[in-house]
This record gives sequence, C-alpha cells and structure tokens, in this order.
Amino acid sequence: MAPKLNSILLVDDDPATNFVHRFVIKKTKLTEKVTVVENGKEALDYLQSNDNEPKPNIIFLDINMPIMNGWQFLEEYERLNANTQGDIVLIMLTTSLNPDDLSKANTFTTINGYRNKPLTTKMIEEIVEEYFVPTK
Repeated sequence: MAPKLNSILLVDDDPATNFVHRFVIKKTKLTEKVTVVENGKEALDYLQSNDNEPKPNIIFLDINMPIMNGWQFLEEYERLNANTQGDIVLIMLTTSLNPDDLSKANTFTTINGYRNKPLTTKMIEEIVEEYFVPTK
C-alpha cells in the first residue's frame, strides 16, 4: 500500500497543464494537498515561508517559465539550508526533448528525476515506489 504524502508542489506556468496534473495527482489519492505556483520565484517563496507546515514530499518542476525558470530555481534551491530543502523529491517535468536539458539536469545534485510531460498516474506510482516505499 502506498504511503500518504504531506503534499505535492507543482511549479509550472501553464494553467491547462496544472489542471491536468492536479487531476492526475488527486486520482492517485496519495495526498489531499496539491499546491500550484507559476514560477521558480513563487516556489522558493513558498518553501521559505512555510517552515511551520510540512514540506512537500515531491516537487514537479517545469523548465521554461517567466520570472524565474527551472534552472534558476535549482541554482537558488541548492543554496538553501538543509532544513528548508527537507527531504523533498525533486522531479524535472518538462516537454523539452533537447538532450542538452537532460545533460544539464544531471549536473544538479538536488534533482531526483527527469520526466517528460504529461504527468501520469503510472509515473507518480513509480516515483512513490522508488522514493517512499521502504524496501524489504
């Protein structure tokens, strides 16, 4: 049985994508709380201002966004203290087919995975199985 998660944070500037991804996450019944922010700056602000709330267990991060893109977010995220980072599983979720983006993602130690949109229930189940289900 899959564990319940505190919350999931979606970082993407596309309302239609966020609608679909929120629906897919709700369908898994892994968490009641799905927070959506539209750029990396909003994500950093969210993570830094909610120290008293449980941190999200998973962040799904887009690359191309206004104000602060996914790469800029990662550069700032890696500078955060360990307490603010928490034990968050960070998945780059993108439509990019550019192999340079995958190579660049591999240079960030805080990225746990790189997946192509759209988010699916199978994808979420695989992530939960890999990072949240204890091995026997």
